Amino acid sequence: MTARIGATVIALATFFVDTFTTTEVAIAVMYGAVVLLAVDFATWQRVLLVGIACIVATLGSFLATHGLDTSGGELARCIVSLSAIGVTTLLAVRMKATMLTLHEQAQLLDLTHDTVFVRDAADHITFWNRGAEVLYGWPREAALGQDTHKLLQTEFPAPLPSIMAELRRTGRWEGELMHRRRDGSQVIVASRWSLQERGSSFAVLETNTDITAHRHAESQTRQAQASLAHVSRVATMGELTASIAHEVNQPLAAIVAHGEAALRWLNRPVPELEEVRLGLERIIGDGRRAADVIQRLRALARKDEPQRVPLDLREVIRGILPLVQPEIRHHRVALRLELPELPAVIGDKVQLQQVIINLVMNGIQAMALVADKPRALTIEVHEEAGEHPGERIVIEVSDTGPGIAADKLDQLFEAFYSTKPDGMGIGLSICRSIIAAHGGRIWASAREGGGASFHIALPVAGSGA
Repeated sequence: MTARIGATVIALATFFVDTFTTTEVAIAVMYGAVVLLAVDFATWQRVLLVGIACIVATLGSFLATHGLDTSGGELARCIVSLSAIGVTTLLAVRMKATMLTLHEQAQLLDLTHDTVFVRDAADHITFWNRGAEVLYGWPREAALGQDTHKLLQTEFPAPLPSIMAELRRTGRWEGELMHRRRDGSQVIVASRWSLQERGSSFAVLETNTDITAHRHAESQTRQAQASLAHVSRVATMGELTASIAHEVNQPLAAIVAHGEAALRWLNRPVPELEEVRLGLERIIGDGRRAADVIQRLRALARKDEPQRVPLDLREVIRGILPLVQPEIRHHRVALRLELPELPAVIGDKVQLQQVIINLVMNGIQAMALVADKPRALTIEVHEEAGEHPGERIVIEVSDTGPGIAADKLDQLFEAFYSTKPDGMGIGLSICRSIIAAHGGRIWASAREGGGASFHIALPVAGSGA
């Protein structure tokens, strides 16, 4: 309203002075101010009409004052005024069209459900869309001018200086941030930053998508997978119960035998203390052997949170041998180990042992009916060949069983698919989930000479693979 009144006053005053006074100044150039003020309240079409009206008023004043006399400086001043009004009108129309485009774009940004805001070099908010108001609870008036990271209490996945360094270097940054709403609740967002250079300064356009529900769903899925993996471990232990009981019973029986022998040596007229000492040492050794088996069983049976620590795969594999050794002996399987010293991998020991036990048991059971050739099981580790050797370590479990048809290899890791008549089909599916959570992959292949091989590729600690 103020701009409209001002434009009207300036237009009337300019017309009066230009028409009814004999000033030697090109007073009509003041119509340019009228055109510029019209930008605030008129559309670009009406701004154009205001400019045309100012040109008509200038010509009318000239004709009313000087008629058709084109001599002297009056005509030159009129031409200067008309030129100034025309140029100002064209610039004003372009400015209004640009402002209209920017306004429409801002309205579109308000329509999106994503949060969009702009912050300057000092991290002060200069634009805050409707999506940001809805997600964070801060109205636009309260957010503008605030420090972004203080207002939202941002938690970064990496130090902020390193993030800003990447932004300045590439012009973009993407990652997940933890923000806090006005009511104090936390929200996880997938954030995308875009750098906008402004001479020596810059601004950052930040777009955030709320993924809180998605991350919570992923967490629940991981918990469900962990529970299923635990059930699978317990089921595997159930299959091994008879063999494990035999493995524990052997050292217990030996303890009793050595204890009885030691008592006999002590009850002699002249006690044989050296024999007693040897018997006690054997008792201690057998006791530790039984305790070691029980400790491994308890580790597999516990339902702990997965841990990610550096692991020597040789120790991981050797740790399962006491649990599967009885089955290997019972089925007369020759076990061959190839465990060279290789770099550590990052993972959870119990989960990886669960996978290896599953593959070993599958191999033993696959060879149960083999009678025309030796039953051999091989466990080996080696570096993965390819474009980036040394970035992954491969565990390979091979058997000399009947093998797997080529068209069935891709189905082995699907849930509820099994090659066993009484199989549930969840063991290998769980193995695949565990290995995928470790950033690795698992696959099967036919073995030369008959049988099957299962391969697990795990990234080396610190490789970033």
